[in-house]
Amino acid sequence: MSLDLLAPQVSSYLEELVPPRHPELQKMEDYAAQHDFPIIGPVAGHLCYQLARLAGAQRVFELGSGYGYSTAWFARAVQENGGGVVHHAVWDESLSAMARNHLAALGYDGLIRYHVGEAVAALQATDGPFDIIFNDINKDGYPASVAPIVEKLRPGGLLIVDNTLWYGRIFDAGDQSPATQGVREVTRILNQDGWLSTLIPIRDGLIVAMKK
Repeated sequence: MSLDLLAPQVSSYLEELVPPRHPELQKMEDYAAQHDFPIIGPVAGHLCYQLARLAGAQRVFELGSGYGYSTAWFARAVQENGGGVVHHAVWDESLSAMARNHLAALGYDGLIRYHVGEAVAALQATDGPFDIIFNDINKDGYPASVAPIVEKLRPGGLLIVDNTLWYGRIFDAGDQSPATQGVREVTRILNQDGWLSTLIPIRDGLIVAMKK
């Protein structure tokens, strides 16, 4: 089961409302389209940028950063907030190398710290606290990642979790796969005491949760 969660005209309209992007960021979007590589896209990216500006974020950790597309949105906000650090964490050395090239071209290289390895382990090995943690790891790992995130996120900090509508699979009662169950469970956890949480239905769903 995989659904188009937004009407095409709504998706197109939302994307048209995003201000013009740097040519390097558009190059990253073109690569994703040509290679069917999952990125958060301009609408969700712009939301992450806006949230980071609103939070005055200067310390951001990304769990699962791909080739740096979402990193670029956070880095722009951190730069405009007066500087700081954005941590980029991926398993794959080639993705890390791509990210280094793109983020340097965007003028953000001095703000980024790169980790190649398992993302949650990298978070646990890095001194906090963080203003924002962005979570886009393998979905079956979502529930277990919450405790380490709580430890590293400052009170009032934001946790942003991607793919929380999971292409409509969460609505299929017959889908009991570890990934789908992981998305359901992290959503349940983040709607309990200790969090102020909203699931925003753009692209594939973003949970924005404030640590109380």
